[in-house]
Amino acid sequence: MTHIGLLCPTASGHLNPMTTLGHELKQRGHRVTLIGTLDAQPKVLAARLEFQAIGEAEFPAGSTADSFAKLGQLSGLAAFRYTVSLFKQGTATLLQEAPAALRSAGIEVLLIDQASFGGSTVAQLLDLPFISVCCALMLNRDPNVPPWITSWSYHPSWWARLRNQAGTELMGSIVRPITTLIAEYRQKWNLPPLRSPNDAYSQLAQICQQPAEFEFPRQSLPSCFHFTGPFSNPTSREPAFFPFDKLTGQPLIYASLGTVQNRLLGTFQTIAEACQDLDAQLVIALGGGSTSESLPTLPGSPLVVGYAPQLELLQRTTLTITHAGMNTALESLSNGVPMVAIPIANDQPGVAARIAWTGTGEVVPLKGLSVVRLRNALERVLTEDAYKKNALRLRETIRRAGGVKKAADIVEQVISTRSPVLAK
Repeated sequence: MTHIGLLCPTASGHLNPMTTLGHELKQRGHRVTLIGTLDAQPKVLAARLEFQAIGEAEFPAGSTADSFAKLGQLSGLAAFRYTVSLFKQGTATLLQEAPAALRSAGIEVLLIDQASFGGSTVAQLLDLPFISVCCALMLNRDPNVPPWITSWSYHPSWWARLRNQAGTELMGSIVRPITTLIAEYRQKWNLPPLRSPNDAYSQLAQICQQPAEFEFPRQSLPSCFHFTGPFSNPTSREPAFFPFDKLTGQPLIYASLGTVQNRLLGTFQTIAEACQDLDAQLVIALGGGSTSESLPTLPGSPLVVGYAPQLELLQRTTLTITHAGMNTALESLSNGVPMVAIPIANDQPGVAARIAWTGTGEVVPLKGLSVVRLRNALERVLTEDAYKKNALRLRETIRRAGGVKKAADIVEQVISTRSPVLAK
């Protein structure tokens, strides 16, 4: 048995896959502890893992909801800048408190979410072997691939490379407060400087929730990079009540804007208006950002819930309307469900670009969102066979990719060999 530590941001899109992987490793006999802020504790305990808090003064219970309330009202570059400020605070806490917490817990191996900036620096300080995990859209930089915050599609031309370079430089300037902070700690701890953001990722194994088919063509991934497909297991998640008896048997449209960018209440109004004349039942999951009572009366009488048991509901779904969060996109594709994406912020434009590129759905930019435009996109996805066929194609690639069991196999191979695990 090995004592495995988990580091990831306190957000459902990161906690759900990371705790699912932790749950699988615990089932195999390992001891698994997540080190994080207090608001992560309920999801960690739901997955029956151990929890050790850091940042209790800076991030008291409830602080995540307060931050997300503000973030959920933003979109685009403003949301990304605010996200960077939140991640800088989290990175400072991680660098200051995680070393002592990991030592006292007796952690032997670390699984570090790519978005836990500073996590690899802590691992190197403690001389702990670590594995990088892409819980959201993979962050590995590649000059051939658009930056992950953009909605740009892949193109192999020279002009696209120049465009990608310019976008990457802009993104780098926005996240510089985080990279500067990490550089200061590395200098203080006598660790070599990071020449590139890619240098922060593990040389033993990098595990990605995406199947390879849901990623643009890559030419510079390390040999230890593994596309495993999504980590899904309903038993590792907090239960959510849902009135299944209120489903009518009509084709089901499931709309979710996730648990962060869900305070743009006018978007739910637009979704309801766009769906009201379709021969389908609309289910809206608010994701905790508000309550059904806070919404105006929506046209078409959709079924509105605070949270939905997403993995179970998607088995009955015909089409998903999504903010293009990675987990919702992959869980829809795992069930062969095509999508209409309304990306709002952070990596969602990049996920939406991959939905369009794979032909598994349509994208309606938030700035161009209207009832007519959204209804036209919904009708295309519902009536044109290509979207469903492509979603089913991705479902098969996800099944073959191996998912959480393959990811756990890779972790155990690193534990047993302490050597790089090469992709096959």
